[in-house]
Amino acid sequence: MSIDLLLISLLGAISTYLLAKRNRFDAIRASSCLSILAYGIFHLIDLNTELYSLVFFGSTFVGMSAPVRFGIESICLSAVLFALFFEYLIPHLTGFGGALGISAFLSVCLSHIAFLLLAKIKSFAP
Repeated sequence: MSIDLLLISLLGAISTYLLAKRNRFDAIRASSCLSILAYGIFHLIDLNTELYSLVFFGSTFVGMSAPVRFGIESICLSAVLFALFFEYLIPHLTGFGGALGISAFLSVCLSHIAFLLLAKIKSFAP
């Protein structure tokens, strides 16, 4: 897994999660505003704009998770899983629409299950 995709995924998910909690923003506004801003920044500094903006946009789907159900730890783990899915799953989903959404959904689900299992294991420990 490349570290640049991981960092961009973390940045997109965390910034969307935090911005969506503000008064004038909801999850959709936060995702769209940050995605446009990230595209502009990637374009200005002449990075791989198409790839990095795609990773950022997909990771904002992770950040759109409900803040009442998910904490920042869950969002961070989901962003890491999203970066893995982006690198290894999305190339196999060519021709299917919604590959970014599926990857974000799977990463949030797996993260949620992991935290639920961890809580269950802690409750059984003496």
